[in-house]
Amino acid sequence: MTHETHPGRAPSSAPLPDAAPLWLFRFTPPSWHPYIQLARLDRPIGWWLLVLPCWWSSALASLAAHRPPHAGHLLLFVIGAIAMRGAGSAYNDVVDRHVDRLVERTRGRPVASGRVGVFAAKVFFVALSFLGLAVALCFNLFTILLGTGSLAIVAIYPFMKRVTSWPQLVLGCAFAWGGLVGWAAAFGSLSAPAYWTYAAAIFWTIGYDTIYAIQDARDDPAAGIKSTARLFGTHVRAAVGALYILAVAAIEMALIAAGAGTHLLAQAGILGFALHLAWQVRRIDPASPARALQLFRSNRNAGLILFAGLALAAVIPAIA
Repeated sequence: MTHETHPGRAPSSAPLPDAAPLWLFRFTPPSWHPYIQLARLDRPIGWWLLVLPCWWSSALASLAAHRPPHAGHLLLFVIGAIAMRGAGSAYNDVVDRHVDRLVERTRGRPVASGRVGVFAAKVFFVALSFLGLAVALCFNLFTILLGTGSLAIVAIYPFMKRVTSWPQLVLGCAFAWGGLVGWAAAFGSLSAPAYWTYAAAIFWTIGYDTIYAIQDARDDPAAGIKSTARLFGTHVRAAVGALYILAVAAIEMALIAAGAGTHLLAQAGILGFALHLAWQVRRIDPASPARALQLFRSNRNAGLILFAGLALAAVIPAIA
């Protein structure tokens, strides 16, 4: 692959440190590459982690209603997650462009490196936001209004890392919002199972994003960035373990509240989820950014295990 270079800038086609599907660069024009990076399409783990709480909540709603999962809703959640993850990333990169230049992992991002101008990034953000709005309009009015409620959290998140050691909590409140949305899309209202699912996703998000933040622990002090990884320090493994225990306990409460606490397939999904999280905790190494990225990415599989259990339980309700 030929990389376009500019003085003082990262190559326009160069993958960023945590990029994954490089085939996107092979099959798209070089002029698209900074925008692929801006939307994080080269790092799909972000939209996976955004959509999974939606899927959990939707599958749990189907289980409670004694009907198969709503395939149309699941697909719309994917499209909406990709669009809104991209919009949120563009917004975040505009806000954080000066800080990003001080951190090794982020200094090559399109806005921080100057490959995408601030105005262009804002236009891109608006376009992706309209795509997300189009997806939201496919649901009932309650879900549309509920979805807009997350925007305030998304708006303040980039600033939290400057003022609190718990920016991961704010991120959790935003990324876990799907735990409410999936249920609302099915019933047009909220109830206890949705709230428990939201809580589970918040604890899960704080845990995995703490692991992710280990990558930047060396550079963050100079950039003035706070994080739970820095806060927990040498106790990070125990702290993430506690957060993951809370996540498992909350999703168990969600299942019980939905009247499906005895369903074997759903319980198998929770057990698989718990075992995966335990495996992550055991492998955490505060001195290894590479392992932190690997463990962070593995949360897609953890979330899919839980979803599979809930979805299968909805498809095969007799196994209880």
